Amino acid sequence: MLVVSTEYSQILAANVAKGLDCPLGGVKFSRFPDGEQYLRLSATDRHMVIVGSIPEADALIQILLLVDACEGAEITLVVPYMGYARQDKRFHEGEPLSARVIARVLSTGVSRVLTVNIHDRAVLSHFHVPVRDASLAGEIGRYLEKSEFSSPLVLAPDEGAAAFAGQVAAVCGWETDHLEKTRISGNEVRMAPRNLEAKGRDVVIVDDIISTGGTLATAVAMLKEQGARSVSSVCVHGVLAEGAYARLLSGGVREVACSDTLERACSRYSAAGAVVDGIEGCW
Repeated sequence: MLVVSTEYSQILAANVAKGLDCPLGGVKFSRFPDGEQYLRLSATDRHMVIVGSIPEADALIQILLLVDACEGAEITLVVPYMGYARQDKRFHEGEPLSARVIARVLSTGVSRVLTVNIHDRAVLSHFHVPVRDASLAGEIGRYLEKSEFSSPLVLAPDEGAAAFAGQVAAVCGWETDHLEKTRISGNEVRMAPRNLEAKGRDVVIVDDIISTGGTLATAVAMLKEQGARSVSSVCVHGVLAEGAYARLLSGGVREVACSDTLERACSRYSAAGAVVDGIEGCW
């Protein structure tokens, strides 16, 4: 078995190779004068593990080139962050189902696919090969367990993420709730935990993705007004677009942490363990 990666997932791939106790293969990346990408593997094996998140189109091209370079091998494709996964419905006539398009493309030439906390599990049905979605709820819980929090309130940003927050909180036996938006007037809303008070407590908001952080920033400000002692945020995928990281810290967030599915300076815990377990499970 040999692990290789795109330029976008080098650190995670190295940790996955270590966890699998197998080599990490080298890949040379370059571009032609017209901007087209080129790559070359230093070695191949009968069983190849390709690790590559898709934060942008170039990352997808690198995955497709790697898959083709591994032709003839049994390929396990690990896509820690699958871009385009959030468009699985047509909201307007003429729109593509972007998640379906990407899933079909990623199914070509591989034996199986492993994703990590994909935004909507319904997307998995669009793959044409066996696919499994790993959850980092346990890893987040264990990361928080090492923190200085004293019995924090673990909050989901909405009801849809409540089950995930519950899995995180269960690791340490902490209380959990989800934020609920209440419209006070035509232009005023209130966001607060549905069942529990935040007053005097350390609050940790957990979710699968922090994208622009706009809704999260609003929630943090309101939780502070309601007397929360501190507010932190931990997610799986730190997209952090449009200055989200700085905006959240300047808005009073104690910490913004993510995994290494997208390799950021604030990647505080790793998806490697969950990925290794998924590969060794070999469904």
